[in-house]
Amino acid sequence: MANNLFIRKSIDKILGQAEATGEHQFKRTLNVTHLVMLGIGAIIGAGLFVRTAAAAAEHAGPSVVYSYILAGIGCAFAGLCYAEFASSIPIAGSAYTYSYATLGEFVAWIIGWELILEYGLGAATVAIAWSEYLNKLCEKVFHFTIPYQWCHSPMEKLYDSAGNVLATGIMNIPALVILLLLTLLLIRGTHESALVNALIVIVKVSIVILFIIFGWQFIKPENHTPFIPPSQPYVDMNGTSHTFGGLMGILAGAGTVFFAFIGFDAVSTAAQEAKNPKRDMPLGILLSLAICTVLYILFSYVLTGVATTEDFRTHGREASVAFAIQQYMTGYGWLATFVTVAILAGFSSVILVMLLGQSRVFYSMSRDGLVPKIFSDVHPKFKTPWKSNLIFLVFTGLFAAFIPGSLTGDLTSIGTLSAFVLVSAGVWIMRVNQPDLPRAFRTPLVPFVPIMGVLVCGAMMFGLDERTWQGFLGWTALGLIVYFLFSRKHSVARKEASGNK
Repeated sequence: MANNLFIRKSIDKILGQAEATGEHQFKRTLNVTHLVMLGIGAIIGAGLFVRTAAAAAEHAGPSVVYSYILAGIGCAFAGLCYAEFASSIPIAGSAYTYSYATLGEFVAWIIGWELILEYGLGAATVAIAWSEYLNKLCEKVFHFTIPYQWCHSPMEKLYDSAGNVLATGIMNIPALVILLLLTLLLIRGTHESALVNALIVIVKVSIVILFIIFGWQFIKPENHTPFIPPSQPYVDMNGTSHTFGGLMGILAGAGTVFFAFIGFDAVSTAAQEAKNPKRDMPLGILLSLAICTVLYILFSYVLTGVATTEDFRTHGREASVAFAIQQYMTGYGWLATFVTVAILAGFSSVILVMLLGQSRVFYSMSRDGLVPKIFSDVHPKFKTPWKSNLIFLVFTGLFAAFIPGSLTGDLTSIGTLSAFVLVSAGVWIMRVNQPDLPRAFRTPLVPFVPIMGVLVCGAMMFGLDERTWQGFLGWTALGLIVYFLFSRKHSVARKEASGNK
């Protein structure tokens, strides 16, 4: 048993740990409206304001609209599977915790390792986007810009219209600074009130709606012609080759804009606090996804109609929404400033949540012996995993400072998609292996929904470029090395199974 790769963590053990920390009881207070608001607040973020332009420039052009539809469908299937996972173990936690109790340690390790890409690299990606919009704000309000060298990675270059290199990045200092400040805030201890969360949701949704309403009149039909560009290779100014146009372009674009949906699984983690989870969970997931997908489709249609694909490849590549407003929407300069300030505030909260989520996942993995104990060391005064926070500051800071956002964003997407593929498959496996496991919510139409979750999320992974796959496979290989050299030897579940405590 102790040598079994798929050794499971006892549900009684998980409940005992939760009881020790006072997390085993929840009040069922959330209705469908609460869950939908939670979903919208978690979904709308950096992805929409940053990855839309990247997907249009590198992969899909105006057909990024279809990329959003495909990504939304994939999220719906995976979300329904995730909801059953969340309701199967009656405590709060991540996919890592659920899979450890149901699918075994090896699958749990893989999911936990890939979640670093979701949370850690996700925080780095948003920090890079934060840096871009900060520069736009400085330019608009204070009439100066941060030197290109100090707000870009060494892998990025600034070109003039003739293709000559004007500057090369050295380090993205603003991205590093915001990560440092928010990490210190996390170490000190913080919590977000329901009022603040509600205000952030209102502001973010207002930005999207205002841009759609005011930008609609500035759409130029020629920017949408052809709506699905013919399939052709595209090599960007840094020499990276991309799949552009046609069906593969839409698929690749879906993998890129999938970043805009990351966070919807927050709805599923509230299964134990829903008044009627069997009814409210699917409604909360599907309604929040449907509302956000409709907003995303309209937003991407307007953005690609106001500015051109070429804009997103050159001068409008960074802070694309503010660029489109300033460049083409005459008389709406105030909206560009409002959008920039609001996005900076929204990005900050997203980074905070991602850094928090990352430390929580590794805290659990550390207590299970799968990663070193330092990740679960709690500060004597602030009662936060401060050493873990500092380690991930170094990790995310290195990526934010020295790697371009296009690469970190796609790595975030592929890491999250891989976790969703495993979650979707896991629900089907759970139904077969543990049919009597109590479930507050049951995924409908099994095995159709899990199979579709695997296929659609897998297709989006397949569409991502070679550079992203190389990074993902390298990261996964590193995770396997860590598991077999360290984690198996120090696994608490294995030691208990063999009688060595």
